[in-house]
Order: sequence, then C-alpha cells, then structure tokens
Amino acid sequence: MLRNRNLFLTLRIFSATGGIEKVCRVVGKALYENNIESKGSIRIFSMYDTKPDAYQNLYFPLEIFRGFGKNKIAFTIKSFFFGLQSDTIIISHINLLIVGWLIKKVRPQKKVVLFAHGIEVWSHLSYLKRKMILSCDVVLPVSHYTLERLIHSIQIKASVCKVVNNCLDPYMPLVEDSKRVSSLKEKYGIQSTDKILFTLCRLSSKERYKGYDKVIRSLPQILLEQPNLKYILAGSFDEDEKKYLDNIIKEMGVSDVVIFTGFVSNEDLVAHFLISDLYIMPSIKEGFGIVFVEAMCYGLPVIAGNRDGSVDALLNGELGLLIDPLDVDEITNAIKIVLDNKDKYIPSRNIMMENFSYEVYKNKLHLALS
Repeated sequence: MLRNRNLFLTLRIFSATGGIEKVCRVVGKALYENNIESKGSIRIFSMYDTKPDAYQNLYFPLEIFRGFGKNKIAFTIKSFFFGLQSDTIIISHINLLIVGWLIKKVRPQKKVVLFAHGIEVWSHLSYLKRKMILSCDVVLPVSHYTLERLIHSIQIKASVCKVVNNCLDPYMPLVEDSKRVSSLKEKYGIQSTDKILFTLCRLSSKERYKGYDKVIRSLPQILLEQPNLKYILAGSFDEDEKKYLDNIIKEMGVSDVVIFTGFVSNEDLVAHFLISDLYIMPSIKEGFGIVFVEAMCYGLPVIAGNRDGSVDALLNGELGLLIDPLDVDEITNAIKIVLDNKDKYIPSRNIMMENFSYEVYKNKLHLALS
C-alpha cells in the first residue's frame, strides 16, 4: 500500500507538451487514484506551472495541485516544509532532487523516490547529484537501458531500482474527424497513392540524436522503389537546425519529399498518425520513447534504434523493427521492407495494451512505491 501522505514534485505538467510533461500528467493521475484506493493523500507541486495552467484538467482535482509560476525559491521552501510532513516524496526530475535530499538529511525516515527518464541521469553527473541519487530509497528508471546506464555511471544498486515503462495517455483520442484528415492531406499535398513516413520530435542540434537526418539521407534509395514517397518531419525547430537539414535535403535532392510541419497541436496529432504509413525515429539517446507507443496505438508499423530505451518501447523487437540507428543502409533497408509489406509489420494492439496501457502502468507504479 502507498504510505499515507505523499508529495509529488514536478518541474511542469501542463504548461509544456514534451515527453516528460506527458509522463508527469499520467503520474499525477495514477498517484491520485492509487491514493484514493489506499485511503492516502497526495499533493502535487509544480515549479513552473501556474494554477490556471491546471484549470479543467482531466487528470486530478485542482485542489491537490499548486503551481509556483517559476518562483523557484518559494517552490523549494514550500516543498521542503511540506515534505517534512509527508511520508513519501516523489520527484519527477533529478533537477528537483535537492529538495528530497535535504528532507532526507533532516528526516532520514522519509521515503524519497526519483523518476529517471533518460539522458539527464546517464552520465556527466556532478558529485553532488550522484550522491543525491544514491540517497534515494527508490529510483524508477523508465527503461532497462536507463537502468543499465545508472548502474554503470554511478554504481547504484539494482535492488533500489524498479523499471516502470511509460504508458499511453488514458485521454489520448482513438478516433479522428475524417474532415481533419482530409484537410491535412490537402495542406501537405498528399495524394492517395503516396507512402508517408512520419517522425515527431523537436528539431534541434541538441536533439539530432533522434536520427531524422539519417532518415533524410536514406530517401534517395527508397525513392527508386517508392517514387510516391513523402517524409513528414513534425515538430518545432530552430533556424540553425533547419539550415542544417535544408543542406542535407539539397544534397540528397529530396526537396519535394520532405515536409516540415512546425509545431503540431494535440488536436492535429492524431490526424498526422492516421495519414502516415510508418513511424520512424532511429534515435540513439531515447530514454523510452512514448511516441512509438502512440504510433502503435494508431496501427502504425514502427522502426526504432537498438541502442537506447526504444528497445523497451518496442518490446525487444516484438512490436516493431529495431535497427542500428547509425547505419543509413540499415535504415534504408528497414523502411523498404516495411513499405513493401506493411500489414505484416502492424503491431499487435493486444500485446501493446498488455504492456503500455494506463491501467497496467497505474498498477506497476503502485507496486513500485509499496
């Protein structure tokens, strides 16, 4: 059973749309429901959100939430003193762990739990951050790869760590208005005979590890067999990265193939999955890769790298193709194979839901915190 009084500390939940924010929304919902069932209590503090950011949210009641609107000092002080009155302090990101560590110093009996998502805990950690992680009672890596990196980088005991894979958002819409899909096809100039590759991520030199540049380099060879190919590269981008990609596109002669969408709203995201034939993101630094599971939810075959947490999202290859993300030829061949026989590579929805549904996640989290 969860302990009686619980405090969940986050950087932000509702004021951004990144992967960690998605995770925190689901964690908040699961903690709230698990505490209701165990007759415990939960409070959620967010450093960057404001209270209005949480208005009308579907995940948990507003009365258990407090946003500090970027007031780091107020957040830290309030979290520290509220944490002293709590039994378990659950921390969403290593950058907030100082609060839990200080609480542990004053009240060693307090239980401190840390989520470990990916690159933020893999390497180049300061002495203090390593010391703080080692002081945690429980660490929750989101993948076995992150667990392995933690063991290797800071020699954390495996017994302290409990892998809890991320899951589908329970409020992710399962159907889409056909008019929105048609409108999107018209916007991008997509014909019924086109084959669509799709990647969704932020386009930045800091996130070039997602592998989208290598997908672009694979396009000329694929076009020889799939002349109606289009590659939708969705997500906000910075100008330097756009110039970098434009140069590759010019070099490869695929300016008519690559479609940059810019930021995609949640309202339009489903339609992007539905117009696509294949989701591909050959990353080398993915903590888990919830976008793979989202793509599978809409029946898309997926291709991912075999060197990071993507392996967990694809169940070691049971739900999709795992390839060497640094090998353009291997990326090219994998795309050809899937497009030639798409039906064969559509993932099993039953297997996906048995591993990555919200209810499964909620139970895993409950057990990990017990």
